[in-house]
Amino acid sequence: MYLNIVFLPLLGSLVAGFFGRFLGGRGASLVTICCVGVSFLLSGLAFYEVGLAGSSTYIYLMPWFESDLFHVDWAFCFDSLTVVMLIVVTFISTLVHIYSTEYMGGDPHLPRFMSYLSLFTFFMLILVTADNFVQMFVGWEGVGLCSYLLINFWFTRIQANKAAIKAMLVNRVGDFGLALGIFGIFTCFGAVDYATVFALAPQLSAYTITFFNIEFGALNLIGILLFIGAVGKSAQLGLHTWLPDAMEGPTPVSALIHAATMVTAGVFLLARCSPLLEYCPKAQIVISIVGGMTAFFAATTALVQNDLKRVIAYSTCSQLGYMIFACGLSNYSVAVFHLANHAFFKALLFLGAGSVIHAVGDEQDMRKMGGLRRLLPFTYAMMVIGSLALMGMPFLTGFYSKDVILEVGYASYSNSSHFAFWMGSFAAFCTAFYSIRLLALCFLAEPNGSRSSLLSASEGGWRMGLVLGLLAVPSMFIGYFSRDLFIGVGTDFWGNALFCLPINLSLIDAEFMSTSIKLFPLCCSMLGGLLSFILYRKYNLSLFLFKTSLLGRKFYTFLNRKWFFDKVYNEIVTQNLLDFGYHFTYKSIDRGLIESLGPFGFSNVLFDQVQKSRVWHSGYLYHYLVILGCSPFFFGVWFIFRYFVARILILLVIILLWLTL
Repeated sequence: MYLNIVFLPLLGSLVAGFFGRFLGGRGASLVTICCVGVSFLLSGLAFYEVGLAGSSTYIYLMPWFESDLFHVDWAFCFDSLTVVMLIVVTFISTLVHIYSTEYMGGDPHLPRFMSYLSLFTFFMLILVTADNFVQMFVGWEGVGLCSYLLINFWFTRIQANKAAIKAMLVNRVGDFGLALGIFGIFTCFGAVDYATVFALAPQLSAYTITFFNIEFGALNLIGILLFIGAVGKSAQLGLHTWLPDAMEGPTPVSALIHAATMVTAGVFLLARCSPLLEYCPKAQIVISIVGGMTAFFAATTALVQNDLKRVIAYSTCSQLGYMIFACGLSNYSVAVFHLANHAFFKALLFLGAGSVIHAVGDEQDMRKMGGLRRLLPFTYAMMVIGSLALMGMPFLTGFYSKDVILEVGYASYSNSSHFAFWMGSFAAFCTAFYSIRLLALCFLAEPNGSRSSLLSASEGGWRMGLVLGLLAVPSMFIGYFSRDLFIGVGTDFWGNALFCLPINLSLIDAEFMSTSIKLFPLCCSMLGGLLSFILYRKYNLSLFLFKTSLLGRKFYTFLNRKWFFDKVYNEIVTQNLLDFGYHFTYKSIDRGLIESLGPFGFSNVLFDQVQKSRVWHSGYLYHYLVILGCSPFFFGVWFIFRYFVARILILLVIILLWLTL
């Protein structure tokens, strides 16, 4: 059963990929949906057996690497953390597969698209079920590859090409950090399997390692390197630039990347490495600060974005910041709880946005929409549910995890945790503002689109509606029903999957915080939502005057251009590196040194020698006979010289070495 969970999506991908031309779009869709759907049903059984019944499972498949002390197996570990991720990944993936059959129904390359989706799911399942860091790295690189294939699915579009290459290259930076972290783990622990590394972590807490000729605490350095990997995949501040551009792919791809796969891999890595990170206090400070800054930065950037999908993409980036800083505060269970909750309402938002885009003729600019609440009432209701859950409104799913993260941030009593709390609270204000702005511009404001697109706008088919309805249910209720199971005081659900030192009592301290501090993030959210509704419902004149003022224009430009991260990277970092690569390494080294000493230089020398040897080609027979007659003599002399002189030289060297000793 457990192996079927992992390998059924691979089977569906291979069948749809290699036999899609025979099966057609409908046949390939049916095969992949059945495979991923059965994987979801089996994941539900695994959740009951492992998570609720407490029977963790380990499956040894076969040996993989055997080289001296380096030993890696193909093995699968199913514990509480794994089965929660399995439920999230397979459920969202199944619904995205069903949704894609209608959204991409007119695309002639539907079998290839369905094959990529299933392959994406398979690699994510490999990542979450791995028993060691090397096997996990296979899934890690696999989801990166599939993201490239899916973002670049419409490969005739230049922007899709650019976005896919950008996602690949930016993730390579994080992957390099993760690879160094795995090398460091093997150097310190002599193993890469989770059980050995996590068991030895307390004994090596004082161990040091030299890196760049500087001595570091080994576990702190490893924690930072692992976090760099998470920064790349989970789009934290600095390596976040690929995530908004990934919107160039089809909308179902965006839902899968942002809700269940790819971006959740970084948070999962930090949660999985909790027994290691607990002994990396300096690394945890960095993690919490970067997470808080990311939550605030992405939320402010989303305030002024006009692309519907880009607003939701920056929202994902902001919510990932919450999860990351929860991990930095040693509250891994809260981070995973928010990860699971966020997956449902973020998938609902993306697929709802896809329904809107599908209805208005593939238009994504919110300024060209408006008045859609009467034309798309069901989609409007679903988007309202998803937006309110994202804002953390009471009794919806987001409320039960997002507010707890902020509470434990305040209750941890450290500078980094309080910094993350205030950044997260201001981000909550911005989250509510851009969520209501999205609803107002798309559904509530006066129509701004073309007459033809509005007249042809209508709800999608039953498959799209079914998927949105199924996602709306957990977006409303799953947080309430699973809160005590996941983060309730005294729950033993996580078992040994997540580890936290006994001195960390912030989750308990949060229960006894003052009511005003607990309500502060909620008040920020309600204030932000109310302000956005007032300003954008009728597009208030004061908002226009502020935007066109000198200060407002600079403020708007700064946020609209994403804090100038892309400008700095493109004009300062990338351009200078390209100039250096062309003018120095290419012109001086590649074309200068290497070519003159390598094949190019060798061919020139050979050509010159051939030119000079033409004097021997006189055309007279007796000249050739003299050369043939003398050549054995010259070859004999050369052989004797090489045989005896070489040995005499070796003998002299040995005598000199012996005399010096």
